[in-house]
Amino acid sequence: MSKVNKSVVGTGKPAERLAGGVGAVADRTSKFNELQRSVLACMLWEDLAYDNGETVSTRIARLVPEVDPKKVAALAIAARKEQKLRHVPLFIAREMARHAGHKPYVSDVLANVVQRADELGEFVSIYWKNGKQPLSAQVKKGLARAFTKFDEYQLAKYNRDAKVKLRDVLFLCHPKPENAEQEQLWKKLVNNELKTPDTWEVALSATKGENQKQAWERLLGGKKMGAMALIRNLRNFEQDGVDRELVKRALKNCNTERVLPFRFITAVKHAPRWQTELEDLMLRAIEDKKIITGKTVLILDVSGSMGASLSRASEMNRLECAASLAILARELCEEVVIYATAGNDGTCVHQTALVRPHRGFALRDEVIATAHKLGGGGIFLKQAMDYTLAAEKGADRVIVITDEQDTDKKANPQTANAWGKRNYIVNISSEKNGVAYSKFHHVNGFSEAIFDYIAANERLEDGNDLSQSLQGLKFG
Repeated sequence: MSKVNKSVVGTGKPAERLAGGVGAVADRTSKFNELQRSVLACMLWEDLAYDNGETVSTRIARLVPEVDPKKVAALAIAARKEQKLRHVPLFIAREMARHAGHKPYVSDVLANVVQRADELGEFVSIYWKNGKQPLSAQVKKGLARAFTKFDEYQLAKYNRDAKVKLRDVLFLCHPKPENAEQEQLWKKLVNNELKTPDTWEVALSATKGENQKQAWERLLGGKKMGAMALIRNLRNFEQDGVDRELVKRALKNCNTERVLPFRFITAVKHAPRWQTELEDLMLRAIEDKKIITGKTVLILDVSGSMGASLSRASEMNRLECAASLAILARELCEEVVIYATAGNDGTCVHQTALVRPHRGFALRDEVIATAHKLGGGGIFLKQAMDYTLAAEKGADRVIVITDEQDTDKKANPQTANAWGKRNYIVNISSEKNGVAYSKFHHVNGFSEAIFDYIAANERLEDGNDLSQSLQGLKFG
């Protein structure tokens, strides 16, 4: 089994670290492998952000014409359907449209990756990023096929005053309606006569003559609010005196599939009376989703600097972020052992302790309680790794969640023993400099998709490409 922290030797110019701080390097002898890794990085930074060197988007654009078009097409579809990425599949489709050998596959790619009505306009905006130009025949065909997916509600919901409007895309690709009803729908789109979408925001704004309590209760009774809307408005429900049993029923019946733990942790801050219900929702959102096999050792930095805010706009600090990732790991890993580590800056001695195996908010509380016991010094990476190795003997992976403010004056963190079969450092702060880059797979920045990223990355390491489940896809 290959390891993430193993040096990769390629041919040609030296292998480079992926943009955005992703620590694994790509073997330049495999263009498809490099393209997959670049796409995988977008699970963490979907806006195609970069740190140093070549940007993710530039790398993808360079690699697309160098890889078999069927593989590129399958990868784009897998990125949308399996990895739930929105922007990078559209970007790949745009790059495929530039190259003669790849153009024949663009229609199928667009028909598969456009899954929300607003993505029609987003794609055209990407296509025109460097100036307006005619859409290729395959692009028109793909957009036209995608257009037929959407009903009036979906079109109305995303019929926004964007740079490229839905009616603009309709005029550009000239889709053929599947029936008379769809033909009438598109006429309504052209004439701006779509029925106002029945969303909770629209319904609430239209509550003339109603007080807020009545409006909320009508929306809840009509099941007009999704999980995120319910979570965000719990405090409003309390303030407006909404029937608590009605809110409980709505929470019990909502779909939590796309809501992850840090959302619930933030919600509890604003509506602490709803902690029990929010915990039930949180655990339901991630139940039965074991995506990381084997034994995982999670080491949480709980030092003083982890009390800093995650970002200027964030309501969470770094420690709360680490705790939310621990909650997620507890549910997504087949077997997980969690440690907290800090220490004494004066004596440069670590304090590392096993975190008792709670679930949900009890695990968050246990992490914070353990942090208070261990002292406010910085992380001592080498000492923490030695301690956990002695305690655990081995693991399929070690994941260190930290802001990388190592204060060990006695032991250089570069000498830390990366003792897991795979080893990760997840830096959830914005600090530029990190530690032990030669031994750990580095990810810089907090993302709720970190464990999906790790699972997908390990599939690549084990020789299973991201588009494996779509290899039988028919194109043409």
